[in-house]
Parts: sequence; structure tokens; C-alpha cells
Amino acid sequence: MPVPRVTKEDLKQRLEAADAASRPVIVDARLKYPYEHSTVRLPGALRMAPEAIDPARLARDRDIVVYDSDPDEVVSARVVADLIDQGFRAAALDGGISEWMAANLPTEPKEALRQAPAAGGAAKG
Repeated sequence: MPVPRVTKEDLKQRLEAADAASRPVIVDARLKYPYEHSTVRLPGALRMAPEAIDPARLARDRDIVVYDSDPDEVVSARVVADLIDQGFRAAALDGGISEWMAANLPTEPKEALRQAPAAGGAAKG
């Protein structure tokens, strides 16, 4: 069954809405490698790995837009289908973050990966 899609133009317009309650919740569901090798995300996006979507972190009274790095939205479509099955109003971003960035639409820096401390660097006490 095809899942609902939202265009980048429609999403941009909805993110600029004066009424914060009408803005959708954005979920970054990129796979690990594309996510870790990117420096940006869509404005205000929540990071949730596709295999670890946490419905408790999502508002049931707002629309949810899920994006990934695949222009065919393979991962985000699967996540959206799962969310719809759980009663959420969800749609995939048509073209994913690739088309969003190609259109020069707003992004924000994402948190840098935190490196694990080097082995043997334990504090003496």
C-alpha cells in the first residue's frame, strides 16, 4: 500500500506557519551511514533510527513527516506505514533530504558524533 507523501514545497510552507501547533513533527530516519556522514538535518528534526522509532516521543495530535536520504523514500515509507498502523498521521518527504538540499531549502547543523575516549585514558585517582 502506498504511503502519503508531502512535497518539499508544502513542508517548507508548513514549517513557516505562524501557529506552532500546526507545524508537523519532523523525524530524521536516515540509515546509520548516511546520517553519520552528514552535517545537517531539516530544521527541528528529531533523530530516530528507522529500527528504533519511539512512538512515545511523538505527538499524536500533530502531523508527522519522516525523511531519509533515499530519493525514493524507501526507509521513510516503511517508517510512515508503521506509524500509520499505530494511529499516527504521518507522511514521507517526497525526495528525502537529497531533494530538500538540492532545492537549497533550510537546514540546520546536526550534532557532531561524540568520539569515545581513547583507551588507557582513565583518570588517576
